[in-house]
Amino acid sequence: MSSPAVKIAIPARLNLALLAGAVLGNVGLLYLASHPANGWVLAGAVLAFSFMNNTIFSLLHESVHQIFHPNRRVNEWGGRIAAAFFPTALTFQRIFHLRHHRNNRTEVEQFDYLRPEDNKFLKRAQWYAILTGLYWLASPLGMVIYLFWPGAFRLKFLRDQDSRIAQQTGANSMFAGFDDAPVGKIRLEILFTIALQVSVVVLFGVTWWGWLLCYAAFAVNWSSLQYADHAWSELDVREGAWNLHVNPVVRWIFLNYHHHKAHHQHPEVPWSQLGKYVDPEEHRPSFLRIYLSMWRGPRPLPKSD
Repeated sequence: MSSPAVKIAIPARLNLALLAGAVLGNVGLLYLASHPANGWVLAGAVLAFSFMNNTIFSLLHESVHQIFHPNRRVNEWGGRIAAAFFPTALTFQRIFHLRHHRNNRTEVEQFDYLRPEDNKFLKRAQWYAILTGLYWLASPLGMVIYLFWPGAFRLKFLRDQDSRIAQQTGANSMFAGFDDAPVGKIRLEILFTIALQVSVVVLFGVTWWGWLLCYAAFAVNWSSLQYADHAWSELDVREGAWNLHVNPVVRWIFLNYHHHKAHHQHPEVPWSQLGKYVDPEEHRPSFLRIYLSMWRGPRPLPKSD
């Protein structure tokens, strides 16, 4: 499919307004979850947070690709604020995400398929960690580890070519992006994230259980999409993703993140214009169908013709 001639314009003011609104909304929801009038308010606040924080993550994703704002300084600070609500750090996330674009659907990122040489327990553990939201923990925990011990990302069992863990989990390919990373810059961004999170908790009286419930719900919601947009797709770096069919309201909340194949084909295109790069005649599976099929576990790798 040839790309339509589309003028790529970053919706800078809209992105800033969305970020400001989502940040204020998140703070309010964290407060409601910490001081609920009743169980319905608690449930509503937690559920709403799980979606609103995905809007912030989508804006972080824009900043990672430098299409949040045309002014680089604004782009980076917008990304740092968005990253703090994940919580992660902008440069930390950028390294991981750009490595994902490089390795997408290659052998190191075929989590949905079982190869004969794979450790089946490890493969399934990874898979269900994604589905249950435990995958989200890798970012905040990894961020804290990096703050105190950047050398941990060069440990032999994570990087050695002979390490089954390194190869099967994709750890070696992902952590390779940190070999020449700006350690000082990443540490400062991590400290900024921690400072912002602590400030929200202290200034707005957020309780540990209110915070935990909100982020647990977000972790499940976020993780559910992070591989549904790739599972069972073509084994191709650029084409290996889906433009998923989902309720338009949900797609808007996620800022067209479900147009994931279009994003992998055109990572320079802002979220507001991704729909113009979706082929209306191509097969678009529903998010729910892919998501439910994932609970059956990884499948044997299809035989190539």
